[in-house]
Amino acid sequence: MGETPSEAPSKLMVDFIISLDGYASAEGWPGWWGLEGPEYLAWLEQEGKKDYTLLMGANTYRLMSSMSEEAAAEGSEFSEEEGASLTGLAAVPKVIFSSTLQAPLTWPNSELVTGDAVEAVKEMKRTGTGPLSTLGSVSLCRSLLAAGLVDRFRLVVFPVITGRTGQERIYDGYPDVSLEMVESRTFDGRLQLLEYVPRVLSGPPGVSPA
Repeated sequence: MGETPSEAPSKLMVDFIISLDGYASAEGWPGWWGLEGPEYLAWLEQEGKKDYTLLMGANTYRLMSSMSEEAAAEGSEFSEEEGASLTGLAAVPKVIFSSTLQAPLTWPNSELVTGDAVEAVKEMKRTGTGPLSTLGSVSLCRSLLAAGLVDRFRLVVFPVITGRTGQERIYDGYPDVSLEMVESRTFDGRLQLLEYVPRVLSGPPGVSPA
């Protein structure tokens, strides 16, 4: 029926925050759609202490490195919680996949990979470089999932519908995927964490390939 996640030593998690209708962000809305709360922020802080290497594409790199630099500057407009989360990313190992960026990258602990991202991640998983997690990077995540490289697919669903202002539709272009739930949790009575083991399908369940 399709590929199953690799059993290599390094596990890969695709990680998104998402509106109920499948957008990663929305024009004019604040970060986290303005709905972050103490339970969610405490969980984010704990997640930030885990030994992940973050994977991202060029657009996410440009956005997040700029926001991290801005958060570290005096007089930043970010909240204390947002600032701590953004500035903390500087210390996290990051691998950036891009054919347009030039080395050396200015964001600390960032490694540039200009070749094929799928092949590079296959090698990272094979050699056991430690746990891997994506940051943003909708098209990169889609490619890694379609290649059967994703071991966990995790969402934090925010209770908003951004049909008019939503940006970055996450699921467009995805293959059919079966999801086995392995964890769920509610933060602050409104945000829903959903974590799955994904399995890429070659057709609808129960239908034999032609």
